[in-house]
Amino acid sequence: QVYKGLDIITNKASPQEQRLCRHHMISFVDPLVSNYTVVDFRDRAIFARDKIPIVVGGTNYYIEALLWKVLVDTKVPRRGCGPGARPPRAGPPATLCSLRRCLAGKGRARPGARRLRGLSLQVFEETGIPHSELLHRQQQEEGGGPLGGPLKYPQSCILWLHADQAALDQRLEKRVDDMLAAGLLEELRDFHRRYNREKVAENRQDYQHGIFQSIGFKEFHEYLVSEGTCSPETSALLLQKGIQALKQVTKRYARRQNKWVRNRFLRRPGPNVPPVYGLEVSDLLRWEEDVLKPALEIVESFIQGREPPAEPVRMEYDVNENKRSHRVCELCDRVIIGDREWAAHTRSKSHLHHLKKRRRLESAGCAAETEGDSGGAETSGEDSSLSLP
Repeated sequence: QVYKGLDIITNKASPQEQRLCRHHMISFVDPLVSNYTVVDFRDRAIFARDKIPIVVGGTNYYIEALLWKVLVDTKVPRRGCGPGARPPRAGPPATLCSLRRCLAGKGRARPGARRLRGLSLQVFEETGIPHSELLHRQQQEEGGGPLGGPLKYPQSCILWLHADQAALDQRLEKRVDDMLAAGLLEELRDFHRRYNREKVAENRQDYQHGIFQSIGFKEFHEYLVSEGTCSPETSALLLQKGIQALKQVTKRYARRQNKWVRNRFLRRPGPNVPPVYGLEVSDLLRWEEDVLKPALEIVESFIQGREPPAEPVRMEYDVNENKRSHRVCELCDRVIIGDREWAAHTRSKSHLHHLKKRRRLESAGCAAETEGDSGGAETSGEDSSLSLP
């Protein structure tokens, strides 16, 4: 929703809704900008003017970036670099060369993995510190944990609107139908004609960056690029294929959103987790009593410093959990305190990376031993044959 235009495909609040209260962080980025990131969003969304912001999502990753210290800012130059000056390179040249080879290679790595390697290279070149080390420092700060650094705004509360899966799926399918009725295809055709057709013709289309990451572009790609060049029957089939794909990917994304809330908010290890209040929205006829009224009571209590009448969702943890247990992860050379922190650490990308690396080395060592044993047997056999008359 940060991109200008394309109001239907990005499900922006209508002009009528935006007139009811002032909205921010909507429609201010040129849709042709492909390098806008969550760091840019976080830096622009500054909480100021003694106002309490209401952050609405959607994209829970962006909300997490506002609440917790979980991102590395590469725009701050290293010590000794003047304003606007490019920091000098540091560190072993082999590391940079290796990273560049990974980035330039055309192996089987997913586009997302290539972006992460590119980010790690950028962080190292602009700060002189490995990306993993900066993330580790965040986790070691007071209030930090395996999932990132401490909470930046302790006085926060989260309202989680959730619904029965069947009701949610039905509502999402209807939303796609409403988007089509509101002119979704015309909006996509216009954008494709103005911005995308040339990229497709030159094979430069990339659905991994910028506005093209939005749900709806990839799903209608075949229909848009073939419209006018194929039979009406084929075009109709491609259109239906795009509609069904849009419905499926929308429902899949909603499931991922709920999973994100559970994993990152409700199961998050560490003390700095704001309360999460669940609001049931399965029955829209009960919106006033099940959602609006309790939400207003929770927010008013929060503003006035009182205990809300509703109970927050219970954090998911084991009753036998030991919060003071000490474990040493030899792979990562870290001491982990607490059962939940240990469980989160063993699932973390950093730990799994080290585990995969060790298994790879062990496999290579076993293969080398096997090869050595077989080579020795062959040599012995050759010696024996030579000694025979």
